[in-house]
This record gives sequence, C-alpha cells and structure tokens, in this order.
Amino acid sequence: MNNYRSYFILFLTSVSIIGFSQEHAHWSAARPDGHAPISVMGDHTHHKGEVMFSYKYMPMWMEGSLNESDAVSNATVFENYMAAPQKMQMDMHMLGAMYAPSEKITLMAMVHYLSNSMALKTKMGMAFNTESKGFGDMSIAALINLAQLPHQSVHAMLGISIPTGNIDQRGNTPMMTNAQLAYSMQLGSGTWDPILGITYLGQSDNFSWGAQLKQTIRWGKNNEAYQLGNHFRTMGWAAIKLNKNFSFSGSLRYTKLSSISGSDKDMNPVMMPLFSTENSGRSQTDAGVGINFYIPEGSLKNLRFATEILLPITQRVNGIQMENKSLATFGIQYAL
Repeated sequence: MNNYRSYFILFLTSVSIIGFSQEHAHWSAARPDGHAPISVMGDHTHHKGEVMFSYKYMPMWMEGSLNESDAVSNATVFENYMAAPQKMQMDMHMLGAMYAPSEKITLMAMVHYLSNSMALKTKMGMAFNTESKGFGDMSIAALINLAQLPHQSVHAMLGISIPTGNIDQRGNTPMMTNAQLAYSMQLGSGTWDPILGITYLGQSDNFSWGAQLKQTIRWGKNNEAYQLGNHFRTMGWAAIKLNKNFSFSGSLRYTKLSSISGSDKDMNPVMMPLFSTENSGRSQTDAGVGINFYIPEGSLKNLRFATEILLPITQRVNGIQMENKSLATFGIQYAL
C-alpha cells in the first residue's frame, strides 16, 4: 500500500506539472477530455439547470483461483472443498441521471441491472454452471462543489446505496436443487450503505487530470445475517485531447474490499471456497487505458461515447478466491 501511495503521488505530480505548464489554462466539460475515464462514477458536476443521462455497460471476467497472491490448482482447492470455481463473468448495466438544481449541488441517481454466470467443477469431475440476474442496489447522491477555479475544481460526494438488489438468488447444482448461490452471485448488499467521496479535477489547453477517493460503508447486517465488507477505492488519471472530438486517457486505481462479517446459514462453507466468509476481502491495483469521443456541435451536440479497459497489476486476496482478469466499461452520455 505504501508503494502504491508513492506511485499515486508521483503520477498526480507529473500530470499536474504537465498541465500547469500550458498557458491560458481553463476548465471546460465541453471537450472530449472534459469527463474522467468512463469507469469513474460521480466525476463531474453540472451548471444550474443542466441534465445528463447515461448508460454504461461493465463486463468483468475472472478465471482460476488465488491463495493470497499465488495461483492455485483445482487439486489444491479440492483438498478442502467439494467444488472449485473455474470461470465467472459479471455483467453490469447502469442507467444514470444527473440534474443540477443550483451551481453548488448536482444530484445523481443510478439504477443497476446485473447478470452473473459462474462455471464450476466438482471434486468428482462434473462440470456445472450457476446464474443469477436482476436489478441490483440503486444509488442516489449529491455532488457538492467545494472549490471552482479557472483550471481546477474540487467536489464532494454524499450518497447512499439503497438495498433493491435481491440477496436470495438460488440455482440447481449437482449437490443440491434450489441451492443458495455464493455471495458474489447475489445482486445486492441487503443493507443501506452510505457513500462518501471527494474528487479533484484539473485541466489545461491539451491535457486534463484528476483523482478521486471513494468509500462505501456497509451498515448493519442484512436479512441473511451477514454484512458485506466496506469498499474503498482511490483512482488517478490523466488524459490528452487529440482534437475537438477525441481524447485518450491513462489511469491507476487501487481498491480495498474488506471481509464479509457474519454468514448466510444456507451456505455450507465446505462446499466451495466462495461459500466461506474466510475467503472474502481483497486488495487490487489496476492500470487502465481509455478513449472518449465527443460531439461538440450540431444536432447531436454534447453526446459522448467512451470506453476503458482496466487490467490488474497486483491483487491479493484473503484465503482462496477467484482471480480477476479484466474489467471493461462502455458508455454513452448525453447532456441537455
């Protein structure tokens, strides 16, 4: 973690030096690099009366298992469990809306729809799949401008995650019909969770940069008698404006997910690693590249298309968990 903080500070210092070396620096959202990489939530505010709608699709892929930071085979998993996860894909669809009732505050709401699939193999060699899908937890937040300068801005995020996602997803397995699915296959937290964050943005003639700290705090036990771990994330990015339509970005992201407390009584922890709360909680550092395409004029003015790919640099898990392979984000944003 200390090494990551050093790299993060060096990264922000470097892009700030590049940015402030540009003359006539100014801030504007009406350019291809006017928003952060598309995976960053709540990265910008709006002027009074402005409205923005967005759609984002975020697929995430996992394969194989890790014990702490080392890859482990199925044979190792089978020493203590009856089944081993092989592959998993988590697809998240997000519909969002933002509205600024004043220059000081921008309101934000986001609805999530999740589709998860996991391939597993039993100790006896039988392969099977489990699936879950449905609406996830909804989130609402207020973005509050703290400072607005000609080429910099800072805003805070105060929000809440509303437990609209189902946490009783079930499926048939070779061992049991209508079995409760693993924690990672459930669609929500089951708790009302505060969201706190702060975002810094800077911009010059041809560059933009920023950083965000964000914390989701799990509050109380849910109806299945467990509590997901707190979710902390910090991210820094820099982008270069190529022309009036295109920009490219690079980013670094560190994520810390705490362990689950309590347990779901319907999950037998010896059946598979992801049924045991001892195998929960992880830290991960990712590097990302992205591209934005922005339409600044005409009938489609303020329409933005963006994509970003994040790949793990390091990851360390508690116990035995699946290995994250990649995360992509594809988005469309339209401001009125």
